[in-house]
This record gives sequence, structure tokens and C-alpha cells, in this order.
Amino acid sequence: MADNQFTTHADLFDLSGKYALVTGGTKGIGMMIARGLLQAGARVIISSRKADTCAEAQHLLSEFGDVHAIPADLSRHDECQRLADLVKVDSERLDILVNNAGAMWREPLEAFPDEAWDAVIDLNLKSPFWLVQALLPALRKAGTAGDPARIINIGSIAAIHVAESPNYSYAGSKAALHQLTRVLARELGPQHVTVNAVAPGPFPSQMMASTLDAVGDTIAAKAPLRRLGRDDDMAGTAVFLASRAGSYLTGTIIPVDGGIATTASGT
Repeated sequence: MADNQFTTHADLFDLSGKYALVTGGTKGIGMMIARGLLQAGARVIISSRKADTCAEAQHLLSEFGDVHAIPADLSRHDECQRLADLVKVDSERLDILVNNAGAMWREPLEAFPDEAWDAVIDLNLKSPFWLVQALLPALRKAGTAGDPARIINIGSIAAIHVAESPNYSYAGSKAALHQLTRVLARELGPQHVTVNAVAPGPFPSQMMASTLDAVGDTIAAKAPLRRLGRDDDMAGTAVFLASRAGSYLTGTIIPVDGGIATTASGT
């Protein structure tokens, strides 16, 4: 296809024949993304720590397409390598890597423990880097100048504005992930791999459940769009970044938050 030739609307967002890995893809935002990629035609591997959770999610997502779940504790370097090796057994090419697995730790400043840094940094920041290292040969093999392979890191609006909850290691890890996204984008662009980040706002998920139960209505009322995130909001953003439509974006941080972080008045 010529560089300046228009594609059809269907082709612009079509992921047929693509192979994707979504970490933390068994619930919440990860499952929203996995569902979107499947519906767009991709074949998807999902992963999370618990085998029973993986099996349940695979069953639920199977109605949308070809999905397989692999349990792995991605806070450990050796487990990231094991998952990458299993992904590459099925195919030497990986078109889409979604680094979504994450953890949050809320505790007051005076009591914030060392393990709250180690656990959160290992999963939220080191794990995406380890998986990029392990899967880079497969991503390079999949990418071309016209259709690069895609890395999509899931950051947070907590890395863009200051949240009210005491989530020191979480906010720090996500801010670092945003910058890592930019660093990797610069390095991997010439290798036909794009690297972008999505910064979700409040979406219904296990991680956000207690917050939304307590103040969900208040959060929605303060958002310029006056609502919380929906499944399609996250699925659509991921499909855009993974498809032909998003092939000329790299190094971006996209807030998907109804305008909460980017329109905060500071008062």
C-alpha cells in the first residue's frame, strides 16, 4: 500500500492476524483491553498471577475470539522470562505487547513500609522493562516501517496530577513508567516498534473498588464529562494504538480520564 493511500474504515482498526500479549488481562482494565483486541481480530494471550483467575478469564473472553491464559508472577524477573518464552513458543512474532499488570499500596506517610516500594516498583516498573527486554526480538520481527509492532504501557493519571489518596509508590512508579515509555519510544522507533502509554482515570476495577464505593459519585461529578470510565473507552483506545490508525504515534501519554487530570484547576 502506498504511504499516502487511504485505507477503508474497517481496515483502519482491523487487527486480524495480529498476535498480542496483555499482562494483568484477567480483570479490570486488562480485561477491557483484551476484549477490545479480540473483537478487532487479534489472537490474545492474557496473564495474571493466579491460575484459577486465568482459567475463568479465558472462559469469559473466549466468546470474543482466540484467547489463551498463562499464569505468571510478573513481579519476578524469572517469571517474566518464562512468560516471554511461552509466548514465543507459539509464534516468533509478537505484534502487540500491553504492559498492564500492576499493584497499588495505600498507607499514610508515617507508616508507609519498605515492602510497599519493592512490591509496587517491581510489578509496575521493572516488569514492563523486563518483558520488553525478553520480547524485543519477537517485536522487531513483527514490525515494519508501515506497520510497526506496538508496546502499550498502562500508566495512570496519578502520574499526571496529585491524587488525594496516599499512594506514594504507585504514583512514583507510574510517573517513571511514563518516562520509560518516552525513552523506549526514542530508541525503538527506528527498529519499527512504537511505544505509547495510556493513563487511565477512574474505571471500575478491583484496584479502584474501595475508592469508587466510597467516593465514586463525587469523582464522576468533578470530571468534565461527568462520568466514570466504561469498558469501551479503554478497549477503543487500545485498539486505536494497536491498529493502522495509531501507527504514527510513539512516545505519547494518553489520559483516558474524562478530562480529570488535564483540566484540574489546582484549587
